[in-house]
Amino acid sequence: MDLDSRIELVKRGTLETVTPEELRKKIEDQKMIAYIGYEPSGKVHLGHAITVKKMIDLQNAGFKIKILLADLHAYLNGKGSLEEIKEISEYNMKCFRALGLSDDTEFILGSSFQTKEDYTYKVYELALYTTLARAKRSMAQITRESKDHKVAEVIYPLMQVVDMMFLEADLAVGGMEQRKIHMLARENLPKVGYAAPVCIHTPLLHGTDGSDKMSSSKENFIAIDDSPQEIKEKVKKSFCPPGQVEDNPILEMAEHFIFTESSTILIERPPKFGGNLELSQKQLFELYGKGDLHPLDLKNAVSNHIIKILKPIREYLKSN
Repeated sequence: MDLDSRIELVKRGTLETVTPEELRKKIEDQKMIAYIGYEPSGKVHLGHAITVKKMIDLQNAGFKIKILLADLHAYLNGKGSLEEIKEISEYNMKCFRALGLSDDTEFILGSSFQTKEDYTYKVYELALYTTLARAKRSMAQITRESKDHKVAEVIYPLMQVVDMMFLEADLAVGGMEQRKIHMLARENLPKVGYAAPVCIHTPLLHGTDGSDKMSSSKENFIAIDDSPQEIKEKVKKSFCPPGQVEDNPILEMAEHFIFTESSTILIERPPKFGGNLELSQKQLFELYGKGDLHPLDLKNAVSNHIIKILKPIREYLKSN
């Protein structure tokens, strides 16, 4: 794969790359370690799958992939005891493999290095360069549901920045809620002797309830190991106002999961309601935006496709 093809694959489906020029230079210089961190805090769902798909793109572009299972971050974010989080970490790792990451993907538990003396010293050093206001701002989207803010919330972003250094990350991946922490890393890592990583940001998938983000804590998700019946029920109950294209989780599922695998989607309808339709993404969005496609017909089509897409993942998890 030539350089331009690699860059195109890395940027495909993302909202931004900070910066494209630095990305090109990293690949030219063979500085190609890509990292993403996940809090082990519940079910792996379609929101996670968007970033995992991007890590697979990076793998195909020649990057070495490091997945941080951020158990101490989850602990700081109030997601359970360390014992509970460790158990979820093992389940999460299996799910990420089921989604298609190759065997040479490196999974790293945060607590395996985050309590070491040299790591702790770097967190302290970074604390001297980071204002309290900046640390709180960087966590605003991650902890916005919290009503009683803890000191842990300003330790969390400092640790995440130092993670990039200790994992030797040339490229950091995350949803847009990670952007402020990534920018903190780009600004402050050079101050503690490490090159700023390139940062890639992917779209966030709206929750099935229409809220800004699919989240296991909000119970507004479709898990990758949900049964066909569970998927049908969750999609049927999902937020999907007639004629609304923007911020519509059902159309987002079609965009990020169905149309990345197929150029069309089949809408099955009885003849008395217009019969079957086979639509491109543009046609689907236009038809729905005009109010010429019933939400239930859209939901039925999307749930059927998602069930088929997740079938090999469910089978992998059952047999491993």
